[in-house]
Amino acid sequence: MSPSFPLLFFLSLLSLLSLSLSQPRGILIDCGATVGSTIDGLEWLPDGNFVSSGTPRNLTMPVLVPILSTVRSFPLENNLNRKFCYEVQVFRGAKYLVRTTYFYGGINGRDSPPVFDQIVDGTLWRVVNTTEDYARNMSSYYEGVFLAQGKTMSVCIAANRFTISDPFISALEFVILGDSLYNSTDFGKYGLSLVARHSFGYSGPLIRYPDDQFDRFWEPFDQSDSTVVSNRNISVSGFWNLPPSRIFDTKLTSGQSEALELRWPSWPLPSTMYYIALYFADDRDSSFEGSRVLNISINHVTYFGNLNVTPAGVTVFATQWPLSGLTTITLSPTANSNGGSSINAGEVFEVLALGGRTTTRDVIALETIKNSLQNPPLDWNGDPCLPREYRWTGVTCSEGPRIRVITINLTSMGLVGSLSPSVARLTALTGIWLGNNSLSGSLPDLSSLKILEILHLEDNHFSGEIPSSLGDIGRLQELFLQNNNFTGQIPSNLIGKSGLNIQTSGNDFLIPSPSPGIN
Repeated sequence: MSPSFPLLFFLSLLSLLSLSLSQPRGILIDCGATVGSTIDGLEWLPDGNFVSSGTPRNLTMPVLVPILSTVRSFPLENNLNRKFCYEVQVFRGAKYLVRTTYFYGGINGRDSPPVFDQIVDGTLWRVVNTTEDYARNMSSYYEGVFLAQGKTMSVCIAANRFTISDPFISALEFVILGDSLYNSTDFGKYGLSLVARHSFGYSGPLIRYPDDQFDRFWEPFDQSDSTVVSNRNISVSGFWNLPPSRIFDTKLTSGQSEALELRWPSWPLPSTMYYIALYFADDRDSSFEGSRVLNISINHVTYFGNLNVTPAGVTVFATQWPLSGLTTITLSPTANSNGGSSINAGEVFEVLALGGRTTTRDVIALETIKNSLQNPPLDWNGDPCLPREYRWTGVTCSEGPRIRVITINLTSMGLVGSLSPSVARLTALTGIWLGNNSLSGSLPDLSSLKILEILHLEDNHFSGEIPSSLGDIGRLQELFLQNNNFTGQIPSNLIGKSGLNIQTSGNDFLIPSPSPGIN
């Protein structure tokens, strides 16, 4: 269940910092929009410079939130396991709040929105299912915390086996978080996916920016026994998660010496590990005799004992806590507590094991190859190999902790362009199939591909001489070059090469001497 909610390319640090003077530091993208806008003091950018596929669409139904009036949709075309990615420049090593927003608006002509996956870099983040929210005429948002492990970060929309119409997205946000936020998590290994964030005892609109400097959404969570506390002056600088001070204006509370039992989150959770943070502040003056002291349990397991709730506020957290199904939080005053139980706010995130990343040199090489093609495959965005069910069309990758590209097969893809010399940087390649396309230009030096066994370039428009460096590839077994525009002589170190099947018909070659291994 998801929470509900009723750029241009930044070329320098200076431009990002100047924007941050009036809003949280980061990039807010209005998906499907063709012009930028300012909404509630926040600057939103059109998405054209961040995504290379999909179609901008305008909703025909009225919306209250302007960013929901457009979406970008992506073609299903009976093609499962294809991802479409937004690529955003980020600061390597920075921690980002990433938020996606969805409002269907009937753009596919169906009553219900599609179900699909969303991906961050090489990690499968969440299944997007907005059906319940849309039935209530509400949008859905998903929020996570991830470390930027490179100079770019990708967020991808991907069809899965449940997707029956075009996936879509309404908005995408990247906000840089302070170093102290959620810092007990090893973000080199894990990400956090928001499950719930609530201000208890509160019944108003979302608490967000400017009350929360990072524009986190604190949803209302009210009960009849809530208490409103006015004129609070709590400094949040002592809380490393830096919650907004407004969450301490309200609380859920019990009577004197009574326990408080809270069903939160209010929906069942899948069995896995969760990050849980609970926030407390005593609304009484510090001179009040005695302290409010609580024992906290979750699903009848002790979470924290003898918590002294002070007027300055306190938080307790667990980096990895197992939860499954419905969750009950019980707050019980200790025998020496002066006052009943109370709680102001809480956050719970699912802890995601990161899926890893393709080796950087291979990613850079493939990006250069992509740029040398006039019409690369539509899904050549994001991580080339991960998640594995969403690897790039025509690309296969190795197993294990170091992910390398091991084959490229783009046969009969209608490709136009040239073969970039960067292909020689893919040193784990064992096979290249580029036959039956319209590729042209000369062949680069491939001698660095020491374990290459198969090279198929037949039925293209390659020209020039065949590099003699191909003869230096000791494991080469198949070299298919027929029906191109190669000229000159076949290099002597290829003629009669043991174990090599070389096909060269349909070119203008001068063969030095007949050889039974050449056709």
